Amino acid sequence: MNSGMESCRRTLCSLSLLCVILDLQLDGATHVEIEHHLEMGRKLLAAGQLAEALSHYHSAVEGDSKNYLTYYKRAAVFLAMGKSKSALPDLTRAIQLKPDFLAARLQRGNILLKQGNTQEAREDFEAVISPWDPASRELRADCYIRMGDPQKAIQDLTPTTRLRNDNRAAFLKLSLLHYSLGEHHESLNHIRECLKLDQDDKECFSHYKQVKKLSKQLDSAEELIQQDRYQEAIDKYESVMKTESNVPFYTNLAKERICYCLVKIKLAQEAIDVCTEAHQRDPRNTNVLRDRAEAYILNQDYEKAVEDYQEAREFDSDNNDIREGLERAQKLLKISRKRDYYKILGVGRNANKQEIIRAYRKLAQQWHPDNFQSESEKKEAEKKFIDIASAKEVLTNPEMRQKFDAGEDPLDPENQQGGGGGQQGWPFHFNPFESGGSFHFKFQYN
Repeated sequence: MNSGMESCRRTLCSLSLLCVILDLQLDGATHVEIEHHLEMGRKLLAAGQLAEALSHYHSAVEGDSKNYLTYYKRAAVFLAMGKSKSALPDLTRAIQLKPDFLAARLQRGNILLKQGNTQEAREDFEAVISPWDPASRELRADCYIRMGDPQKAIQDLTPTTRLRNDNRAAFLKLSLLHYSLGEHHESLNHIRECLKLDQDDKECFSHYKQVKKLSKQLDSAEELIQQDRYQEAIDKYESVMKTESNVPFYTNLAKERICYCLVKIKLAQEAIDVCTEAHQRDPRNTNVLRDRAEAYILNQDYEKAVEDYQEAREFDSDNNDIREGLERAQKLLKISRKRDYYKILGVGRNANKQEIIRAYRKLAQQWHPDNFQSESEKKEAEKKFIDIASAKEVLTNPEMRQKFDAGEDPLDPENQQGGGGGQQGWPFHFNPFESGGSFHFKFQYN
């Protein structure tokens, strides 16, 4: 460990008592008997029956030697009896168990001072730092920053903006910390406070311009998504990455949202590529996994869609969208192993009605049974022709297509009311193959 890190750890140890509020309630003793002794000790101490109270605290300490409060309360009885020398070991033990125990350090410091142990008393008193000392808070905040804990640094720095009349440095540092965490609105609020103190502060103004620009881009991008203007949102998030390329949070966010937008505009392969990059940057991001699963569904790769939804569920088992998405992907995978109408026509899941009809016409002419001579070829053509017509019927009917996209085959007899088996149905009002002989088709193009 380098000297700088070690210095920070020592500093944190000495400063860790800052702003600690003593809670004299027992944090949950594990045995009923210990709780009984502590309660009786408290009542007897309040009643002035010190010897009896001490007896109960002896029992509590013996029953739970790891509870710092039992030692502290027994020390309180010793002090009430005028036995400060006896109280000292209990206070020391309480501090050993809980080094940031403010009250115990104050009591021990007072006893040591009365005994003439001024150096030891001074160490205790120096450890008890005033919560109103901004310099101490700022020092500890710097240590937290060096140790990679910005949230705790923010907790220490926030009060210092009120403890000093002109603490622009703290406002700037807070803004930078929130900015690094992706909290751009909080960052903007703090940097504005700095400029209120001095609008000509160069450092604050420089950072203000950066945060304001980025914040505006992010807010604008989300507004565009809310308005279903996905391509414009993609462009805006591309700008975000150019504006801030050094803070990973913003690039990760931009990749995640671009992934989402590409799915919405049904650019399957592009979405898969961006979502995969976003997943590599943030492997536990369930939004990315969900969106990539939807991209795989668009690409008719249902097995991978199921895998992504299952992985997302491991990270967030209570998310209804993920649960429903997984069920739908599993249905689609099951259907794809039977009939996939998109694959039958050779069109993508985002194909419009005109594209579906064009694909149908081409395949229907190709597989028209009259084009084949042998009986076996005609039978094969009949089967393909029925599949092609079924695909066209489902995919050009909005209600049936919606059911199919949700994982249900509307032409599957198992999904029809009343169940029942039977042969795969002809999607129109008649089956031209039932009568045998020559077939003549008159196509109806919607």
